[in-house]
Amino acid sequence: MISGISGKIIEKGENYLVLDVGGIFYQVLIPAVVMQRIDEAVAADGKINLKTFHYLQSEPNKSIPVLIGFLNDIEKDFFEVFITVSGIGPRAALRALNKPISGIAKAIDEADVSYLKSLPGIGEQRAREIIAKLQNKIGKFGLIQDCALRKEGTGSAKDISEEALAVLVQLEYKKHEALSMIKRALESSPKAQTTEELLNLVYKQKKAK
Repeated sequence: MISGISGKIIEKGENYLVLDVGGIFYQVLIPAVVMQRIDEAVAADGKINLKTFHYLQSEPNKSIPVLIGFLNDIEKDFFEVFITVSGIGPRAALRALNKPISGIAKAIDEADVSYLKSLPGIGEQRAREIIAKLQNKIGKFGLIQDCALRKEGTGSAKDISEEALAVLVQLEYKKHEALSMIKRALESSPKAQTTEELLNLVYKQKKAK
């Protein structure tokens, strides 16, 4: 499994990059929303570091390895959550993600079918399936400032607060601001058991302002 790749860009297409990694050329497919910010991530020497989702695309008599690239773990995390919806595979998700992830997450949370239908390849029925599967589960992605440390299981308030703080700092919130957001969320729901639950509470309070 290839989870990341670092190399020099030798070709840039509408939805892909070709990277030179030690003399071996790799094609990496890039969602439109990520491609919009690719240039700011390229180093002076033309090199770029990408997180990758690696899968095998099955075709008659062969399987083709495919890499899909992201600028950070949070973008990749959202992609992996998005493809858990029935009928949305990696290729469909690659095509659909042409708007800011925070906006897509907000549309899911608010059951905004019209917004989701505006994504390439997403019709009304698929939009409703996305909402049914993901609503109230992806609030942390709505906090992206345009992801994530995905934590499972339960922990102490201190543990999940520290994990939530790490996520919010990664999302470019100032530490004091993130601590205040976490404090308010815990005051409203002190029984939060997971980092994801706490981040969803933070997102909902921020949206309610």
